Amino acid sequence: MKKVFFTSESVTSGHPDKICDLIADSILDAAIAGDPESHMAVEATIKDDFILVYGEANTKSDIDYAGIAKRVLKEIGYEEEYQVLVKVNKQSAEIDSAVAHDEISAGDQGIMFGYACDETENYMPLAIDTAHALARKLEEVRRASNGMLKPDGKTQVTVEYVDGEPKRIDAIVISTQHAAELSQEALKEMMMEKVIKTTVDSKWLDENTRYLINPSGSFVVGGSFGDSGTTGRKIVVDTYGGMAPIGGGCFSSKDPTKVDRSAAYYARYVCRSLVEAKFCKKCQIQLSYAIGVAKPISVLVDTFGTATVSEAELDAIVARNFDFSVENIIKELDLRRPIYASTVNYGHFGKAYLPWEQAKTLK
Repeated sequence: MKKVFFTSESVTSGHPDKICDLIADSILDAAIAGDPESHMAVEATIKDDFILVYGEANTKSDIDYAGIAKRVLKEIGYEEEYQVLVKVNKQSAEIDSAVAHDEISAGDQGIMFGYACDETENYMPLAIDTAHALARKLEEVRRASNGMLKPDGKTQVTVEYVDGEPKRIDAIVISTQHAAELSQEALKEMMMEKVIKTTVDSKWLDENTRYLINPSGSFVVGGSFGDSGTTGRKIVVDTYGGMAPIGGGCFSSKDPTKVDRSAAYYARYVCRSLVEAKFCKKCQIQLSYAIGVAKPISVLVDTFGTATVSEAELDAIVARNFDFSVENIIKELDLRRPIYASTVNYGHFGKAYLPWEQAKTLK
């Protein structure tokens, strides 16, 4: 019997890095809403009351970069006044010409990973799925707390596995920004009663599960006043919580010609479809692309020995049902739509409303 412990984390929308992700993808949505062919890579950095919006844009849309950034902060729940500096240039003509062939080509080289498993109903690993659920509930409780809780927060979940199967949750960590007048005792009771007990299925908890709530103590100063933030720094939170490799490229800010984003979404679509069809219990796919080339350089499928058919049959199923060309990915998943702000918080995978979470009927 082999016992191991695996941990994943999530963050709320008020975390400084997630503020910047939401600014970037709100800008992307604004561009695509007015011009679906927009090529965008506009990011953000925040510290204290200063926001820098910067990058490359090739779009016909008229975008109020500073206005979008300020609106995002207000919607998250920050009331301070922010100064915004914008440094956005037109996308390099060389990159634009590499992408805009008769058939759409990859906007950059890179490697991307997809993953799915049967540990949860949405085919996500248990640790990251639970961490996201706790962070989502923490935000919901915060917005109803009459100012007692503040926007910045993090969650973390440790799962005990026995012989590769999840058996129990060993530890739950929640750190949340709060008003100075809220005592640690009241905070801990609120987290246990309103967040943990209403979110985590009791079958995963036992008398030995550990709960660490604001383990550092007081957490009054948060957001950009407690730390800096930058677009694309939460790529493990955005994907599979460390259960699968990451390609290295972030998602937020990038239009669908950027395969860092679109091909990673498609890889998840393939993995989920295979697991949901019970061709395997666990599936990981690595893709690689070259700038200016329409189809991937390599496709590698790994089921970790859980496949119900041979490797050759599985490869044939993938080849028969999925087209990894950039143009097809954009078309099949209908990616030229302003859907990207909705991907930012609580992971880019496992959300039923996203197109890459709809399993394909396999031939």
